[in-house]
Amino acid sequence: MGDFHHNEQDLERFRSRVLIAGAGVLLLFALLFARFFYLQVLQHEYYTTRAESNRISLVPIVPNRGNIVDRNGVILARNYSAFTLEITPAKTLGLEETIDGLAEIVEIQVKDRRRFKRLLEESKNFESIPIRTRLTDEEVARFAANRYRFPGVEVKARLFRQYPEGTLAAHAIGYISRINAKDVEWIEENGHTANYKGSEHIGKVGLEQHYEFELHGTTGYEQVEVDAGGRAVRVLSHTPPIPGNNLTLTLDTKLQQVAEAAFGTRRGSLVALDPSNGAVLALVSAPAFDPNLFVDGIRFDDWDELNNNPDKPMLNRAIYSAHPPGSTFKPLMALAALTQGKRTTTQAIADPGYFNFGNHRFMDDKVGGHGMVDMWKSIVVSCNTYYYQLANDMGIDNIARFMGSLGLGSRTEIDIPGEATGVLPSPEWKQRRFKKREHQKWYAGETISVGIGQGYNAYTTLQMAHALANVLNYGRVFRPHIVNTIQDPSSGEERKVEPQPVRQVALKPEHVDFIKRAMAGVNKEGTGARAFAGAPYESGGKTGTAQVFSLKGQKYVAGQVKERLRDHSWFVAFAPVEQPRIVVAVMVENGGFGAASAAPIARQVFDYYLLGKLPGGPAPEVEAPEDGPQQALENGHGQD
Repeated sequence: MGDFHHNEQDLERFRSRVLIAGAGVLLLFALLFARFFYLQVLQHEYYTTRAESNRISLVPIVPNRGNIVDRNGVILARNYSAFTLEITPAKTLGLEETIDGLAEIVEIQVKDRRRFKRLLEESKNFESIPIRTRLTDEEVARFAANRYRFPGVEVKARLFRQYPEGTLAAHAIGYISRINAKDVEWIEENGHTANYKGSEHIGKVGLEQHYEFELHGTTGYEQVEVDAGGRAVRVLSHTPPIPGNNLTLTLDTKLQQVAEAAFGTRRGSLVALDPSNGAVLALVSAPAFDPNLFVDGIRFDDWDELNNNPDKPMLNRAIYSAHPPGSTFKPLMALAALTQGKRTTTQAIADPGYFNFGNHRFMDDKVGGHGMVDMWKSIVVSCNTYYYQLANDMGIDNIARFMGSLGLGSRTEIDIPGEATGVLPSPEWKQRRFKKREHQKWYAGETISVGIGQGYNAYTTLQMAHALANVLNYGRVFRPHIVNTIQDPSSGEERKVEPQPVRQVALKPEHVDFIKRAMAGVNKEGTGARAFAGAPYESGGKTGTAQVFSLKGQKYVAGQVKERLRDHSWFVAFAPVEQPRIVVAVMVENGGFGAASAAPIARQVFDYYLLGKLPGGPAPEVEAPEDGPQQALENGHGQD
């Protein structure tokens, strides 16, 4: 009986265990079913997409970058296709061994290894990195025969940027180079991340940078089915890329060549504008650089040479370097006096060869002075004393207000990046510029130096050309621009970059006409006469010489001063006088007298642009005029 009761208890326990186990199994099946339902029903679309993404790979297709041509269709930047030998580090059996093996088949130089190493540091391990670019057909064939020996290595066709004219207009055109972290941030900030998938290059300076999103185009894609090893099986769909837009410039390549050649080995800059609409005809910064060096990633030796060159070839002097304008400032001062009623054209002063202010004597550039000087003569012979008195009578606020209206001391907003603001001196500027209170006060004597284009004045070559163009255009201010049209290569449709009038300065036509005639006198009988002797057209100009360092009352003798401490040579000019078609500003660093160095460069530019005359070589220096700079100022020497 006891055994039977014991058996019943065992059976009951067994049944409980079975029920518990069954419930557990049912619960597990319920959980499994719920998970199955979640994955197969609720998450069906998500996992289907993931499965497809494992099976299908989206391969970006980089668009063809837009071309850049001058106003006559001369190609300044274009693309061409070439084969590259590329390595995907993650797929190789050994990176160094692979490169050594490849070197037995195709030529791999030390510079190629250095560039590969640098790119490897900048890239992800699974990205394809070029070890050799621009392979010949023979090299491609040799590698193809040995392809089986090199897993992770393949030949690809890539587009390369080329600048056929080399250094010509390099600072305006700019260049492209590999995308870095800073570029990635810029792309993301502008919302173009998706469009740069697969892109490795981007515009760095000049037009290549400013018009990057126009030139880049729209990235295309291929849907490619891949196997478990990641190898492409077939192409499922193809969305072609849209090529970037082409740029047609206002630049005249031949004029640019003439202007650059006119500098020879001298350092400096030149800007030529069409005064009627602000179109840039030529923009020179000498010396220049070859933008082709940057396309594949510049070699260390090349970069070191450019970066440490004392002539600074990478510096865009035309839009960034700001210098005192010297006597080229005087026609603007004269126009300011007429506009503000501080002088008439016939009002004259007696020039004894100096101007006394307090216990300080500001010397003229001619010993004994120029005698009686009216406004016309003050411009033609470049009389300092006249402008000392004028600046004192006008005051710094009136000077700054008028010069600012012409665009001096502010960016012109030209369509290339890197423009400097320059310095338009005023009491407000000085307070912002200096931290110490004792340095912030504006002194009346400083105004006198400003009046002859010295003192704190500092403007770019572009600003000086722009200001003169605004005067010749009777106060109508246009934004300088280098791009004329933007063309869609697919449709051929063009968008013209219309001239943009910024503002209207209140100038009286009779005042402007007087300044034009006086500047014409400079090239007929004044400081620019020798450079323009025999010219069959009538031009107007103004020479200027700006000091690099203070003489402290000593006499300036160019031959006794180190070359890089000599005065800068300036010249601003326009032609023809009645209906100006071209305005130029020329600045030759340490070139001495404006009449001797800068004016002959402008003459060659005008001769080609107006007559089609090609020069035989760099612009020669001419002798300084007899009444040229002879005497120093204690507070700076404004000369011609």
